[in-house]
Order: sequence, then structure tokens, then C-alpha cells
Amino acid sequence: MTTALPPSHEALTVPEVMAALRLSRFKVYDLIRSKQLQSFTIGRARRVPADALRIYIENQLGDNN
Repeated sequence: MTTALPPSHEALTVPEVMAALRLSRFKVYDLIRSKQLQSFTIGRARRVPADALRIYIENQLGDNN
């Protein structure tokens, strides 16, 4: 399964993660707070590594099978 994101993205913004997962801003930050989705900050900007998003999706697929 692939996301709708270009492969050139190394670090995604929260709105990009929201669009990829089709989730609300609150839910994305909830995933980050609960450590289900890894992220980092640069100043006040929150970024999610593209690999962290792929791992999260793979973990979700593994939980459902």
C-alpha cells in the first residue's frame, strides 16, 4: 500500500499526514502524543518522517490481520 505523497518527501507536515491518513488534526496529534507516530520539532514546526508514517501504516495493517 502506498500513500498519495511524493517519494521525495523526507519529513511531512501535520497537514500532509492528515491528508495521507484522512484524519483530523486532533487525531494526528493524538497519535503523536501517544507515541504511535514518531515525530520531531524544529523550532515550533512539527514534522513526521516519511518512514515513520509508512511504519505506522504497516503496523496498523499487521494489527488487523
